[in-house]
Amino acid sequence: MARVDIIMPQMGESIAEGTLSRWLKKVGDEIKRDEPIFEISTDKVDAEIPAPAAGVLAEILVKEGETVAVQTVVARLETEKGAAAGASAAAPAPAADARPAASGKPAAPAAPQRENVAASEPARQQPPAPAIAASHSGNGNSFEERVRTKSSPLVRKIAAEHGLNIASLQGSGVAGRVTKRDILGFIESGEAIPAAPSFHGGRPADGHASPMPQPWAGDVVEPMSKMRALISDHMVASRRTSAHVTSFFEVDFTRVARIRAKKRAEFESSTGQKLTFMPFIIKAVTEGLRAFPVLNSSVAGTSVIYRKQINIGIAVALDWGLIVPVIKRADDLSLSGLTRALNDLAARARAKKLSPEEVQEGTFTITNPGVFGSLMGTPIINQPQVAIMGVGAIEKRPKVMTGPDGEDTISIRTCAYFSLSFDHRVIDGAVADQFLAFVKKTIETFPEAGL
Repeated sequence: MARVDIIMPQMGESIAEGTLSRWLKKVGDEIKRDEPIFEISTDKVDAEIPAPAAGVLAEILVKEGETVAVQTVVARLETEKGAAAGASAAAPAPAADARPAASGKPAAPAAPQRENVAASEPARQQPPAPAIAASHSGNGNSFEERVRTKSSPLVRKIAAEHGLNIASLQGSGVAGRVTKRDILGFIESGEAIPAAPSFHGGRPADGHASPMPQPWAGDVVEPMSKMRALISDHMVASRRTSAHVTSFFEVDFTRVARIRAKKRAEFESSTGQKLTFMPFIIKAVTEGLRAFPVLNSSVAGTSVIYRKQINIGIAVALDWGLIVPVIKRADDLSLSGLTRALNDLAARARAKKLSPEEVQEGTFTITNPGVFGSLMGTPIINQPQVAIMGVGAIEKRPKVMTGPDGEDTISIRTCAYFSLSFDHRVIDGAVADQFLAFVKKTIETFPEAGL
């Protein structure tokens, strides 16, 4: 017999911890390989985690509701000898603090100069010894902003336990990000460091925060779920990290609606997939990202990482939160391929069947509040991306159209408003609007043969 470790998987590129929300098995249960064994909750995903091997659940090390770092052993399986081979693949290794940018220059004109990093460069190479020193940048950022942009939830937890002020540290990660290795090494060194300031109402005591609201008689007070609390944390951090600006365009879907109506029955009969407007939108977006690669980038301090892969995250609303599964290399897929990938990911997201890698490495996000009737919105950027596009309700509207002789007529057209929230640190308004104009034109002139 052999023992196989079951570990807490990493469910997102920036996720350093997860909450074990529920055990699906108990000690002594026989378990098949890939059978769900426990559920976890993070800000990116609620998911069932499969067993890495067949065997008997011998030991449970983490209780329900407990939050632990990724790669923590949460349980052990007793299995036949040799069955442990490849068990560690049940969860990916922690994401490196810095990922190499793929080589190749973007096609957009006037793109900022940058250093190309070979794709073969080792991404998991250990960082050098931490060079932690007091920061005196004097940039005026709030304490909370400096902490959240320079550390993961796990690092902040360790800092809080030791009364350390992360904002005054310079780590070895990208843009001085303080890693777990950094802070543990600093604690072991015994050096003195300014203590973290006291907080009141979620802000430093000297930040003139409003008092914490108190419940009134008859109010119901419920704690946030782990997923909701982390979503809240990341949304606030994103607003403080990126200089958000939003542009709006109206897009005419009349041509796409006619193509869809004409080909729908044949398409669904041959593929077994329901054809919606979203695959047409994704196809137009991927072509737009090729034409304007800065929209498919990330900011690393004073550098811009231009992603070679185009991985489209699709926001999926759940009863218990929001999840963003990722269609990898979406620009390589046909319309039918995008339809299959989209429908599959959305269905498994709602069933908590997504694997860790399916919510990682998105480079651009699309959210579709229009399915609930929303006309337009200003979505918050999904870090570390630099843009997110919102799709409003696709509906028939009266529009003024110009006829062949120059006369104006009222026509019924199928239209929707698109919104693009972008990071003004690296994307100018002109470029954002050119991107949206490109997407608009691609949809409005979509070729019937493209289906």
